[in-house]
Amino acid sequence: MHVGTWGLAVLVTVVVSWLLYRYLTPAGWKEWSRAGVVQAFIIAFYAEMYGFPLTIYFLARVLGLDLGWSEGGNLWTQLFGTPAAHVVAMVIGYAIVFSGATLVASGWRLVHRARREGRLVTHGIYERVRHPQYTGLYLIVFGEGIVHWPTLVSVAAFPIIVVAYARLARREERQMVERFGDAYREYRQRVPMFIPRLGALAPREI
Repeated sequence: MHVGTWGLAVLVTVVVSWLLYRYLTPAGWKEWSRAGVVQAFIIAFYAEMYGFPLTIYFLARVLGLDLGWSEGGNLWTQLFGTPAAHVVAMVIGYAIVFSGATLVASGWRLVHRARREGRLVTHGIYERVRHPQYTGLYLIVFGEGIVHWPTLVSVAAFPIIVVAYARLARREERQMVERFGDAYREYRQRVPMFIPRLGALAPREI
């Protein structure tokens, strides 16, 4: 059972926070404020996962649920009364997290190289989605905080994170239009913002 393992909570929080700032580096104070929302989510989420299970206590007390602590601190395990529910949620959740992390890493490699060279990146994962890093972040938070280990904090924070980074993406796109003009407008028209385009890509005119 994870409950009370505060050393592990601190370790995981530090590692995940490092990954956040490694691959989603804030460029200005507004971006730092949005990263702060995710940082608060990370601290609260892993403190509850490995430390004090606030959600379980709240549901047991307020809703009068008879929760068995022998089943662990995962909400799915508590509600369904078997550790198998947690295993299923963990497998599905981590599959979503992995897909999100892949998007973040793929986008980070391309966009940082393009920034150094001062050019617009439209190839690789950027042929399928305009903001792969933010889409990846959404998937990571959803897979870990909604599917794998839902808590009051994660369920409440998820829409806030989505809105915060959607607004940031729109602001970044206005800057891209100012910098690249019609080239970015054309790119924006043919590539989705957050939901990746699946299937074969149509050949581009040269």
